[in-house]
This record gives sequence, C-alpha cells and structure tokens, in this order.
Amino acid sequence: MKISELLKKDTLSISFEVFPPKTDFSFDTVKTATEEIAKLRPAFMSVTYGAGGGTSKYTLDIAKNIKSLYGVPTLAHLTCVSSTRETVKQRISDIKEAGIQNVMALRGDIPSDRMNEDRSKWDYTYAVELIEELTQSGGDFCIGAACYPEIHPESANQREDILHLKEKVAAGASFLTTQMFFDNNLLYNFLYKIREAGITVPVIPGIMPITNANQVERAVKLSGSFMPQRFKSLVDKFGHDPDAMKQAGIAYATDQIIDLYANGITNVHVYSMNKPDVAEKIKNNLSDILGK
Repeated sequence: MKISELLKKDTLSISFEVFPPKTDFSFDTVKTATEEIAKLRPAFMSVTYGAGGGTSKYTLDIAKNIKSLYGVPTLAHLTCVSSTRETVKQRISDIKEAGIQNVMALRGDIPSDRMNEDRSKWDYTYAVELIEELTQSGGDFCIGAACYPEIHPESANQREDILHLKEKVAAGASFLTTQMFFDNNLLYNFLYKIREAGITVPVIPGIMPITNANQVERAVKLSGSFMPQRFKSLVDKFGHDPDAMKQAGIAYATDQIIDLYANGITNVHVYSMNKPDVAEKIKNNLSDILGK
C-alpha cells in the first residue's frame, strides 16, 4: 500500500524506522530485530540506506522480508549524492522489481573522501534531482522527502529550506518526514510556515527516543536539534544510570507523541534504531490511544 493512501485515514497510527546491517555477519541479527518490530504491526516501516551506499544491497532484502512475512508496507530509502546516473537507474529498477511502492528520496551524506571534489560535475547533488528521476522512471512510486523543523545544517536560513522543500514537492514528493526534534513547538511553528508557503502535502513527524546519554551528542551533531531544558535536565539526572535513562527517554518520546496526536497529527514515525524493546514499550504506552 502507498503511504500517501495510509495518510488519508483519520485513525491514529505509528510507524518505525530500521536500518540494514553493516556487514554480512550481522545480517541475521538485524533481520531478526526488524522482524520483531514488524510483529508490532506498525502502519509502515522505513528501511534506511547505508552511508555512502555501503549497505544498499541489504535495504531491499530487509524491506522485502518485512513486507512478505508480515504484510507491513515498507518505505525503502534511496540516496543519490556522488552516484552515477547509471547506478541510480539500476537501483530504481531493483526497487521496482522488488515490488516496493514507497521510496524515500534523499541526497545522502557526501563521502568523506569526496568532500573536496567539484560537485558540479556529479550527476546528482540534490535530493530534488533524485525525485525527478523517480517520477520519470515509469514506476508507480509514492515518493517521500525529508524536511527539517529547525534548519538544514547546510542552509543559510529556514526561508531557503522552505523554498527547496517546495521544489521537492513540485518535482513529485507526495509526503514529507521530518528530521528528529525534541520540542514539539518547533514542529508546530514549522507547519504553520510551510502551509503559509503553499506546501500542502502530509508531514510525518520523526521522533527519536534517546535511551542512553551517548546518543545526545550524536543527535545534535546529525541534526543540529535544539535540546529543551526539560530534556537536558532528564539527561543530567538519569544519564549515568542506563536503565533509568532508557525508561526516561522512552517516557519523553511517548509524551511527545501523545502531544502530537492531541494536536491533530495522525501518524508519527519513530526512529527505533533496530531496538524491538524500545519500539514495543512505546507502542504499549500508546495502546489505548491507538486502539490496538
């Protein structure tokens, strides 16, 4: 099922993101973890694309397995930066052949060994170019794109971000998923601005449960996310105790999700980091709210 169709439903739902293995040796472990999350029957599951395409061959394996075993709709991530047009077209063909309807079109991280190259000579430098490639491929894809409730780390300002977002939607993106954030007011302000700018496609909030103190620095580095004082206090108080921090992080993420539902959001996407226990506890915390 296409995610754009799922998002038309008025019922509240939750979805989870998982990532493929980094090596052949870890494939079975990751496969088992993703299956445990699929058993929770989320609205859909997204499967990320390995950094630099290194684990890209596993993305479809995991996505197909989830879909065939549990009937959970899957969203396969695809990146384009520094890739050749031939390579991207082959990956699109592979997705089509696998029967995957939903694609998350991303620029991707620039490989560290290619940072100083002249990017004007690359076949792709922006996500909008990948979206255009997907829409012109002849595949009946439901295309998603990323957005930033605060600001993209490489953007000059939020106005520039929103202009690029409009380009993605015009090129064929039918829904948007946000980068992680820890203050819901940032999302509500962002939604007001993009609606005012004429962007009307559904926006799925992305929530990252921080279950250990070491994740905080990484989350800030990846997304530049603002950390509210309430969250900082939580880390200061419980960060030294792994079990307490895990429980507090799940509670904080749950509270964010409940607030989002209460303010008109119907689907929330959880960056579950291949942790079935975290995904299960969050879903159980919402059992009566979700009605299942």
